[in-house]
Amino acid sequence: MSASTVDLRSDTVTRPSAAMRRAMADAEVGDDAYREDPTVEALERTYAEMVGKEAGLFMPSGTMANQLALRVLARPGTTVLCGRSSHVASFEGGAAGVNSGAQIVTLEDGDGCIAPTDVAWHAQAVAHHWAEPSLVCVENTAMFAGGVPLDPARIAAVADHGLPVHMDGARLFNAVVATGTSAAEYARPCVTVWTALTKGLGAPVGSVLAGPGEVIEEARVQRQRLGGQLRQAGILAAAGLVALGENVDRLADDHARARRLAEAVASRWPGALEPSTVRTNIVRFPHDRPEELFLHLAERGVLAGTVGPGLVRLVTHLDVDDAGIDRACAALAEAP
Repeated sequence: MSASTVDLRSDTVTRPSAAMRRAMADAEVGDDAYREDPTVEALERTYAEMVGKEAGLFMPSGTMANQLALRVLARPGTTVLCGRSSHVASFEGGAAGVNSGAQIVTLEDGDGCIAPTDVAWHAQAVAHHWAEPSLVCVENTAMFAGGVPLDPARIAAVADHGLPVHMDGARLFNAVVATGTSAAEYARPCVTVWTALTKGLGAPVGSVLAGPGEVIEEARVQRQRLGGQLRQAGILAAAGLVALGENVDRLADDHARARRLAEAVASRWPGALEPSTVRTNIVRFPHDRPEELFLHLAERGVLAGTVGPGLVRLVTHLDVDDAGIDRACAALAEAP
């Protein structure tokens, strides 16, 4: 891929910055299996403090973070309530069916979040011979809905029915920057929360899961069982510390650039989306010939992706600057 390519397929395609590379090269390391890697410990502690939780656990991926939460918090023979388009239900290759003895039950989440009334219904339905729910999952921001930042009051209402809540906060800091709500406030009603260091924050590898100390200790055991045991991982954790320290506030630039893309989409395909609804770094819109669109864009040095049949996604990130957005908007204006 050319260095000049404007890659809008995902915010996971970023390359580590010079500061990250220096931090990785200079990282103090040890064997994390023995809890002897000081850089990993610092990353886990930093993230836990940011989200207001007791402890954190570094791991290779966000999918593993979700799966660990299910293994620790969802009891076998019960159900997990989550949105039908949520990552844990629809974008993890059916992993819950392999890794957890609980059954996924999907609820309507067209606006990005499940309804508290639906959670209440399933909690009450146990008295009518329905399977017992043991965990609720929410996603912030809601990727499939177009990077929607959740309303903290909605999360609190979802949690107000006696069931533990797990937050897939892959892009939590996008929500923080878009709304002004702190990460700790967002996470307060939730038992566990995780964030991807590899998306808008720009690190090359890893996510951190946080929650109560005893929950995280059990997640550590389950991480090993899933093959996620780490050794001298401080080399990776160092990049995560730079990501949390330097790349949160700059997410506002990604949001502004996504709005420009949304305006270009709305101009080319009136009614495809309302630009004012694009509040973070994801632009999602319908297109009946996405492969034809992608070929047109690729010929002009722009890459895009899909998140479902006939659903195009453009994602801004730190490797796409204003000049890249200019190029993408010009390509969209001429698109079939």
